[in-house]
Amino acid sequence: MSSRIQNQLAALGRLGILLAAYVAVILGSLLFAFILRFDFQVPSYYWERLWNSAWWILLLKLGLLAAFGQFKTLLTYFSLPDAKRIGGALLIAALIELLVWFFFQGYGVIPRGVIVSDMVISFLALAGLRTSLRLYRERMSDADTSLSGGGKRRRTAILGAGSSGAALLRDIQSRQGLGLSVVCFIDDDRAKVGSTLHGKPVVGPHRRLASIAQEFDLHKVVIAMPNAKPPVVKQLVARINELGLDHDILPSVPQLLHRQVTVSHLRRVDPEDLLGREPVSLDEEGITRLVRGAVVMITGAGGSIGSELCRQIVAQNPSKLVLVERSEPALFAIEQELRQSHQHVELVSCAFNVCDEDQMDRLFAATRPALVFHAAAHKHVPLMEHQPGEALRNNVVGTEVVARLAARSGAKKFVLISTDKAVNPTSVMGATKRVAEMVVEEYQGEPGNTCAFTAVRFGNVLGSSGSVVPIFRRQIAAGGPLTVTHPDVTRFFMSIPEAVGLILQSALQARGGEIFVLDMGEPVKIADLARQMIELSGFVPDEDVKITYTGLRPGEKLYEEPIHAMENVEATIHPKVRLLRNNRGQGQGGLVAELVSTHRDLTADAARVRAWLSAKIPEYQRGGVV
Repeated sequence: MSSRIQNQLAALGRLGILLAAYVAVILGSLLFAFILRFDFQVPSYYWERLWNSAWWILLLKLGLLAAFGQFKTLLTYFSLPDAKRIGGALLIAALIELLVWFFFQGYGVIPRGVIVSDMVISFLALAGLRTSLRLYRERMSDADTSLSGGGKRRRTAILGAGSSGAALLRDIQSRQGLGLSVVCFIDDDRAKVGSTLHGKPVVGPHRRLASIAQEFDLHKVVIAMPNAKPPVVKQLVARINELGLDHDILPSVPQLLHRQVTVSHLRRVDPEDLLGREPVSLDEEGITRLVRGAVVMITGAGGSIGSELCRQIVAQNPSKLVLVERSEPALFAIEQELRQSHQHVELVSCAFNVCDEDQMDRLFAATRPALVFHAAAHKHVPLMEHQPGEALRNNVVGTEVVARLAARSGAKKFVLISTDKAVNPTSVMGATKRVAEMVVEEYQGEPGNTCAFTAVRFGNVLGSSGSVVPIFRRQIAAGGPLTVTHPDVTRFFMSIPEAVGLILQSALQARGGEIFVLDMGEPVKIADLARQMIELSGFVPDEDVKITYTGLRPGEKLYEEPIHAMENVEATIHPKVRLLRNNRGQGQGGLVAELVSTHRDLTADAARVRAWLSAKIPEYQRGGVV
């Protein structure tokens, strides 16, 4: 017998059991309500009314319960929405029964008192049945988990007795095989201390964590405080690590927005939780107006920034989202994610190289995007130092091709994703990104141009491909050492969702010719970040895990600068987005024409590429250290 047939038979079996249980409860409730109405002394002639009415009342209730989706649910899973649906079905059934009584009361219909009593009793009975079965399932799940883990379940405290903590506890209790046993809540709210939440005690504030851990023999603490400020999280993690306990955290409110709190959202505390950055407030209505119903193209759609652009843009319901990505695995991953989460948005996925003008020309002609976000680029500094021709081809020629086609096809806005490494560049990567900005500036000044060309400049993003955070994680997992280039090297950091949110905010404000700079806060010492990550992993820096210094690599700086001395800074309507006015003129005339005519010969010679970049960017310091 095939697995498909077996699954169908199992489903039919579950439906049969559920139907039998509901039939028994409905008839039993009706009988009890009837007997109750007559104080357990039913006149003989009323029994006939009961038997005449029972069959159509049963069919009516079963039909309404089916309409409310109660035969599609699993019998042992029951929650408040299920209770509301059962209540709605039984209320409508009672109203119909009352109408029948009103019009046909002389034809042997049961008394109206029985109808009302039956509605209440049958609701309590069905809800009671489902609740009992859920409790039985959870108890059996606990027993199975205990047996599968050899009886050694990890005793866990949830830090935060709010709605997120309560939802998390329910999800933990409903999951089999987690090996977690929540024994208490920890909360600073004095009004909650001494009470219980879903049967678990709220035992005290987090300053008593040491004594609570000893009293309850804790193995793990889950921080369920999505609104907690980074300094508070940092203090909590340090205390948990001191006690030798394992820990997880729920993401922040912006990351949980529109998503139900579940165990699957639990993760280790990341450096971005400790950055000390306030949540960014965006003009959500304006961004929605910009994107909704529009055809949007994203190049580099499979990268760290590109994929997050896809996620945030698809949530605004564009009419079509065009994904351009040369890496087939990365393109497949983001396409599958978007198809599962937003099936109503049309996706066009193209494994194209943005430098392939013929392919890109056909794509622009076919899709006619109104908004183009150009995130495709080579970004790794040391790699591009050895391949300057490839850096120029992808970062500059690719930008020129996409910008020219965007203008030709009637796009309204073109947004270049740039970097702070484009300011006083010491690397080929930074220099090519600065030239890409100049290309965008030149297209903005073209006679008759109707597309608003703009660039958004920001620093490193935490957790992106090739950034220090995943590298440090791998090095910690291997027992160290963590490699840092220089004790004094600093970088600006943002989280990926924050950076992309501000890119969209900049796109909303763009009128053409601007370079927007995102407020990245204070620079972070990479050595300090390394120590933080070691501590977050429960180790002691320089004792359990060493930090070694390898020296700056070719093209790297000690620190980055988001603004050039010749650029004037202006405030915008958003406090975390600043506007730069370039005092060096709108690009260099003829740059685009020169690129189109010479790039094939130019990119084949590394020395010529560096010389050409130096000629275009006087402040370019080859391999210098700033």
